Amino acid sequence: MDLREKKTKRALSNAFLELRARKPLERVTIKELTELAEVSKATFYLHYKDVYDLSEQMQNDVIEKVLATIQAPELAISDPVHFTRELFMAFTSYQNVIDILFSGTQSAILPHRIEQGLKEYIFTLLPEKRADIRFNVLLTYQIQGAYRAFSENQNKFGAETVMTILESHMAALAEV
Repeated sequence: MDLREKKTKRALSNAFLELRARKPLERVTIKELTELAEVSKATFYLHYKDVYDLSEQMQNDVIEKVLATIQAPELAISDPVHFTRELFMAFTSYQNVIDILFSGTQSAILPHRIEQGLKEYIFTLLPEKRADIRFNVLLTYQIQGAYRAFSENQNKFGAETVMTILESHMAALAEV
């Protein structure tokens, strides 16, 4: 990718984030996006099919970064408490952009895609876990439930307090 293309994509991404911070994805228009980014509509269409394509590409980038931040996904099996902390540290590292890109109708995408990515990684290491119902159910619960609990309560009670409660809960589940 050449420098001009990088600058164009960065301008579109920044403009998109600015617009998404103010309105739902369904209300972002290409006209206002390209005006804010100071690029033509034709330039936009060289890179993206529509605003949903741009949004999905930006979401994929964040998901890849979150997954890359998790140093040892296999700890979901052997040390779920440590894994839970590592997972939520990864989420909080990208919290600002997550809050924008995964708001409104997009809110369920992040935990679902994180779960898919982690399962792919773990199943590559431990293929027998693919058929392990207990592992699959608990990992879904750990990621989906803990993410929802964390995201809905961190601002009210503080991220560290919520994290401590989630770790305690995961420790109790690991003993079962």
